[in-house]
Amino acid sequence: MRGNDFLDKMGLVTPTYVEAADARPKRQKASLKMWCAMAACLCLVFGLAVPAMAASVPVLYDALYAVSPAVAQFFKPVQLSCEDNGIRMEVAAAYIHEDTAEIYVSMQDLEGSRIDETVDLFDSYYIRTPFDCEGHCELSGYDPDTRTGTFLITLKQMHAQNISGEKLTLSIREFLSNKKTYESIIEGVSLKNIEQNAAAQTVELRGGSGREWPSSVLKPAGTICSPIDGAAVTGIGYVDGTLHVQVYYEDIHKTDNHGFLSLVHNETGEKIDCDASLAFWDNQKKGSYEDYIFTGIPADALGGYSLYGEFITSSGSVKGNWNVTFPLENTENK
Repeated sequence: MRGNDFLDKMGLVTPTYVEAADARPKRQKASLKMWCAMAACLCLVFGLAVPAMAASVPVLYDALYAVSPAVAQFFKPVQLSCEDNGIRMEVAAAYIHEDTAEIYVSMQDLEGSRIDETVDLFDSYYIRTPFDCEGHCELSGYDPDTRTGTFLITLKQMHAQNISGEKLTLSIREFLSNKKTYESIIEGVSLKNIEQNAAAQTVELRGGSGREWPSSVLKPAGTICSPIDGAAVTGIGYVDGTLHVQVYYEDIHKTDNHGFLSLVHNETGEKIDCDASLAFWDNQKKGSYEDYIFTGIPADALGGYSLYGEFITSSGSVKGNWNVTFPLENTENK
């Protein structure tokens, strides 16, 4: 086509067709809306899937609970019983009234006799709720035929709100059992001719009780006597005019061995409790020494007393991984 002919033909084209050809297709706006909708759906799915997955993975659950206890407990699946290391833990019953929950949880030894009437959760349990609360756990009963201990967990919502419908998670990592108790005069310890200036030392304390703590403790002198397995008297004498009696408790991380000392008058039966106590680790930081301190007892009068001990010891804890999650509602596990 010649140039003149082309220009003649172009003159026949109306402006309407030119404007239509220059306009952007409107279907692109529809595509953008579709992609936005899809992205929103993916965000929703991802937002729901991540907390749900986190609730079933211990490490992720702990992290989620630290950020939002309510979200973590919402997605935590209900599990009324579990077994580990031959021990079965089960939610037996729950009584919910207003802002208070009373839950009975049983622990049964399916393989042996590791649970008895002395079973103790050893402060190893964790209670997780979607709300702030205060509570405690105590042994409520023991069945020797089934080797089952039942614990009562009592929780109270701190803001006096109704807690029905929420979920609680109880986790236990270890427990003590087969514990031994000693409550008697300690034979083998004479309070006559006690050393007035006993060898003392300054240590880093791990704890203590009483209003005033002296600056020094006894240097361990070896076992003087052992009234019960796991506890031994390792020193006795005056430090800065104050009577110290020292007891060593073996491997307290695993055994929770502990005790208390008193003086009992041989004639009147009068009992004098210690005024303070100071505890410090052994070299391995497994066992603990504890100095029991008596003030106001002159050395010349001490011979008229006997040393009285109260001790609780065990052979060690049973470890495992037990977790149950249950709704806070009135139920009874049949």
